[in-house]
Amino acid sequence: MDPLLLSRIQFGFVISFHILFPAFTIGLASWLAFVEGQWLRTRDSVWRDLYFFWTKIFAVSFGMGVVSGIVMSFQFGTNWAVLSEQAGNILGPLLSYEVLTAFFLEATFLGVMLFGWGRVSEKLHFLATCMVALGTLISTFWIISANSWMQTPQGYTLVDGVFHPADWMAIIFNPSFPYRLAHMVLAAFITTCFVIGGVSAGYLWRGTHREPARRMLRMAVLFAAITVPLQVFVGDLHGLNVREHQPVKLAAMEAHWEHGAEGEGVPLVLFAVPNEREERNDFEVAVPRLGSLVLTHSWDGTIEPLTAVPASERPPVKPVFYSFRVMVGIGMLMLLLVLASLWAWWRKRLFEDRRVLWGWRMMTLSGFIAILAGWYVVEIGRQPYVIYGLLRTADAVSPIDGASVLASLIIYAAAYAVVFGAGIWYLTRLLKKGPVPHEPPLSPEGGEKTPMRPLSVPDESIEGGA
Repeated sequence: MDPLLLSRIQFGFVISFHILFPAFTIGLASWLAFVEGQWLRTRDSVWRDLYFFWTKIFAVSFGMGVVSGIVMSFQFGTNWAVLSEQAGNILGPLLSYEVLTAFFLEATFLGVMLFGWGRVSEKLHFLATCMVALGTLISTFWIISANSWMQTPQGYTLVDGVFHPADWMAIIFNPSFPYRLAHMVLAAFITTCFVIGGVSAGYLWRGTHREPARRMLRMAVLFAAITVPLQVFVGDLHGLNVREHQPVKLAAMEAHWEHGAEGEGVPLVLFAVPNEREERNDFEVAVPRLGSLVLTHSWDGTIEPLTAVPASERPPVKPVFYSFRVMVGIGMLMLLLVLASLWAWWRKRLFEDRRVLWGWRMMTLSGFIAILAGWYVVEIGRQPYVIYGLLRTADAVSPIDGASVLASLIIYAAAYAVVFGAGIWYLTRLLKKGPVPHEPPLSPEGGEKTPMRPLSVPDESIEGGA
């Protein structure tokens, strides 16, 4: 019944749901812009069918992202009132900028994108799709800026425990922001890429929707071949930034407890069971010096160990250590699958190689898992601070009793189980049905229904899906 623990559990529960849908729609909006551009360029009906198919998936995902986002913002006032009071002068404007620049842009063009086909000119409709895609990226910009400031705060003055903005450019473009923005946007694109590739591989595996599936898988392989290696590079730069600005988080990621002998370097721990009580690793499997090469780009470089700070200043090591390895492991599997796909493509067997198709099917949801693991590294690794080095999480929680937090947590869990369970089931059915030939809709004068909300876009029956 500890209100701090329950509030952290509730925040983690809600953010874990929320981050999945915006991340997916960030990549999906750009994919829709690409597909509609191909349709306008080629006039090939397959591209048009793919556009309508993925628009339905986008509409449902966007709707669920909005629902979970409302709960996310609601928590700041109920569970983290002290954080809102002390950092609201900085976080409030940043989140307001997101609404003013991104949400309004998306809201303006979303209706045209979802319901304007056949009602506005083709160029205007394409512009609306591009603006929605741009809006998702602008939204990412502001959200990551706010979160990055909490990781690496600068550009503020502290007066009586309250943060006041002193330099907005320093606040927005804080030290970790460029790396985290690039890392998150690429993660969102890769997540969508592997969903598209996995869905297309499933169709080819079953022998359905072959032509749309071929195009989707071909595009997924090409895009992944660019973005996955790029993500490895950006992740390395991000790691160097963490080493400079959040060394304790990096030590937790590597379960690095103490300095070795002079010139020994840092080993790369492949597996271990971190023992926080004894300040050591049990069952450790490590490669000597490789950690120095990866983490410092030097054969004998060192990083600050966990024992350099008191235990009260360290994050929980186990979840950070394991989450980081899950994220990196999935990234390596993605890279191997891309290489295998390129090899199969070169041999002209990309669409027939059952091992490659099986790999894409198995990796369909891998991006979501990697995003969650990476987010846990970022957020848990920041502990015990909510604003790194300045405001402890224990001091940011609202003065409420544990029973109230527990009650709201139970209600959220029950509501999410119903709402998101139904939403995910519906998405699964839509994906199973697949892209079908789609003629342009009738004009309003023709008597066609005009939906007024995103979730009403996929209104056809999903029974008898392939």
